[in-house]
Amino acid sequence: MNLEYFIAKRLTTSKQHKSSISKPIIKIAITAIAIGIIMMIISVATGLGLQQKIRQKVSAFNGHIIVSNFDDNQSEVSKVPVSTKQDFYPEFKSVEGVNHIQAVASKAGIIRTEKSFEGVIFKGVGNDYKWENINEYIVEGKIPNVKDQLNPEVLISQYLANRLFLKVGDKFNTFFMKEDSNEMPNLRVFTITGIYNSGFQEFDATYIIGDIRHVQRINKWKSDEVGAFEVFIDDFNKIEQKGEEVYEQTSYMLDSKTIIEKYFFIFEWLQLFDFNIIVILVIMIVVATINMVVALLVLILERTQMIGILKALGANNWTVRKIFLFNAFHIILRGLLWGNAIAIALMLIQQQFGIVKLNPENYYVSEAPVYFNWFYIILLNLGTILVSLIVLLIPSYIITKISPVKAIRFD
Repeated sequence: MNLEYFIAKRLTTSKQHKSSISKPIIKIAITAIAIGIIMMIISVATGLGLQQKIRQKVSAFNGHIIVSNFDDNQSEVSKVPVSTKQDFYPEFKSVEGVNHIQAVASKAGIIRTEKSFEGVIFKGVGNDYKWENINEYIVEGKIPNVKDQLNPEVLISQYLANRLFLKVGDKFNTFFMKEDSNEMPNLRVFTITGIYNSGFQEFDATYIIGDIRHVQRINKWKSDEVGAFEVFIDDFNKIEQKGEEVYEQTSYMLDSKTIIEKYFFIFEWLQLFDFNIIVILVIMIVVATINMVVALLVLILERTQMIGILKALGANNWTVRKIFLFNAFHIILRGLLWGNAIAIALMLIQQQFGIVKLNPENYYVSEAPVYFNWFYIILLNLGTILVSLIVLLIPSYIITKISPVKAIRFD
């Protein structure tokens, strides 16, 4: 084994080899391997990063599973109240993997200012609301106080604030329509304490967040009546399983829906990224292996005389083939070394500075997110090495057809 590796190293380090025709071919092969692994690592990192970031945003504003009355499942607005006197509230102990549950209620309204007006949904939240999920999206001001006495503080999106010409500290009128259209609408005057920007226009153009007691008073609900429950789980990959468990553990009068079901159009779009990643991986591996096959064939043709001498000295076909496969392995490692270094550097730069920007209207994020995972990087490298060496077994078979007598006389 050591002798074979030594001969293989000599193939790539000898002066004769460096001045031969194989030199540019080997450089091209190393470059192809490097570019291939760069494209694969970046495509996986950004593809998975985008999926995770969008999942995080959707769940931050909705939870992972929404429990509500059947009558409310097709509407963003809470119409029929749900009692908070449930076995699963305030802690969902009957389903493993649930880490939080919070009560919310929504009411449609119209914000009217001197210069503009917008239709919105007022999302009422209480003491149990998990503000940590949306803290990163607050760009100005602070979260409203919903723990003390009822107050007019609300959180509004930057999108709505710009369209309504509002800023932190401003007050605005919101009209809430009653079920009876002949009655005068309810008027509430709210004060902006904070502005958020999720980059998700479906949320930013719709929601303002404030005290749930406003919705309860407008709807004439009791203090223990809410619109729905938002359930958070530990592992998003188990959301369908946990959604079924939550459904089974709730009353027959209640229904539950995962955010995948509620926002199916978003998650169907996200699934396309898996297909795109696979296509990129396949293309890059094919390009890299084709270049390696060409490089190996050139090496074999250049070393035909050496092959003949080794065979004449008693080396069998597999021994000679291993020499060239060792050489190919060395070339692949050089390409992977450069490719990994460049790819990791680019990902770290993107993580720190967010150089690559995206249109949030199309991608729901303002910059390309990066999911940095050593397991995927190692797996991509091992997969590239394995596939390349398996494919290179085919061209190395030519060595078995080389006759020692003819090879030694080959010029």
